[in-house]
This record gives sequence, structure tokens and C-alpha cells, in this order.
Amino acid sequence: MGEDTETTRVRTLFLSDMHLGTKGCQADLLLEFLRDYDADEIYLVGDIVDGWQLKSGWY
Repeated sequence: MGEDTETTRVRTLFLSDMHLGTKGCQADLLLEFLRDYDADEIYLVGDIVDGWQLKSGWY
């Protein structure tokens, strides 16, 4: 979905294993995805942030 399309209405989104803060996390794609959906509930499951890798710094 692009900028000129409507958002998709859903009751629930489950987001898992995003590994935010790591070199390959692709946070820009996550943000683009979230802009395309209007959810009542969003559940964050799995590895959202890899705390053990943050010792070497955020990306």
C-alpha cells in the first residue's frame, strides 16, 4: 500500500520478532506497514528489542 491509499481497518495486529535496535531491523519498513493499518489492538510478541545486542550500540 502506498501513501495515496486508505488504511486497512483490523481489530488486532500481532507484531513479532522485529529485533529493533539491531543493524538489520528495517524499522522504516515497520513504520510503513503500521501506517497502512488502523488496529484496535496491537500485540508485541517475540523479540521486539534485542537487549543483549545493545551493548555494542543502537542502530
